[in-house]
Amino acid sequence: MPLLTSERFLGLNSHDRAALEELGWNERFASAFDALGLDDLQPGRLAADYGTKFLVQLAGSAPLARLGSALRETRLVAVGDWLAVHDTPEATEVRAVLRRQSAITREAPGRETAAQVIAANVDLVFIATSADTDFNLRRIERLLTVVYQSGAAPVIVLTKVDLNNPDPFETELETIAAGVPVVAVSGWTGDGVETVRMHLSRGKTAVLVGSSGVGKSTLINRLLGEEVLRTAEVHHSGQGRHTTSHRQLLKVPGGGLVIDTPGLREIQLWAGAEALAEVFLDIEALALRCRFTDCRHETEPDCAVVAALEGGTLEASRLTSYRKLQRELRAIEVKAAVRVKRRLG
Repeated sequence: MPLLTSERFLGLNSHDRAALEELGWNERFASAFDALGLDDLQPGRLAADYGTKFLVQLAGSAPLARLGSALRETRLVAVGDWLAVHDTPEATEVRAVLRRQSAITREAPGRETAAQVIAANVDLVFIATSADTDFNLRRIERLLTVVYQSGAAPVIVLTKVDLNNPDPFETELETIAAGVPVVAVSGWTGDGVETVRMHLSRGKTAVLVGSSGVGKSTLINRLLGEEVLRTAEVHHSGQGRHTTSHRQLLKVPGGGLVIDTPGLREIQLWAGAEALAEVFLDIEALALRCRFTDCRHETEPDCAVVAALEGGTLEASRLTSYRKLQRELRAIEVKAAVRVKRRLG
């Protein structure tokens, strides 16, 4: 896929504060940038990651930049980051990363225990799931845990509703995500796209997550009003695959920005107990009624969680999901502690 031009990305042509605010600039970022005290730098937002180079959106241009020497070794940058950039006609270099207001984070793939930031400075997370055989409540619970840890707000986008009646799917979503907005959309017909757009306002940033083939690129193309992202051939049966190969930040006409991500096949948690508790409020509320404060909800006497399970008011699959995610988080904590111990010698 060819590099997108600055006009295709954000359509800016003026070096002023209003242009930066269109990108999500605010007083907190301005204060952090001013604190650097370097007159030869200017703020910019990381709009695309191409591996060795990064597209950085400045107030009126979008040059390709390299990381400065201080950042090159760690490479701890992500699409959506606000940067301090040294820009000249000869080269553009990223000198610093401003403190993030939020971050969508997961455990990095591989053996090493480390966090991987998928997207930075995000206000909303659109969790895309299709109204077909891809629909999976357990995957949505996992993604909700990631979202609540990030500091962003979730919106569930039910795609491909032209293929099936969305009502049964929305009813199931209510059982695990009460209070979370759900928008039913069809990339094929365009139904519901305007409702998704209404969740975005000027300067707000959303990221779209979900498994491959649920129609994320198609939805983004609808939001943008043109086919900016390539999609594989998709038949009306819903078969298709996601072809985006890198994360990128795009401006939605009428306000807001959206970060597209490749299909996240490996979504390991990197979250705290508080985020998990927010996803499973029903189980947490039941746990408060258990006799023992350290109840594991297995064989302990007077366990309210087990009682709800036996009484049919709590689904076994939901409790299984809760326990599985708890185990993942504990394993991450243990591995992280071992890693710290090794570093300290």
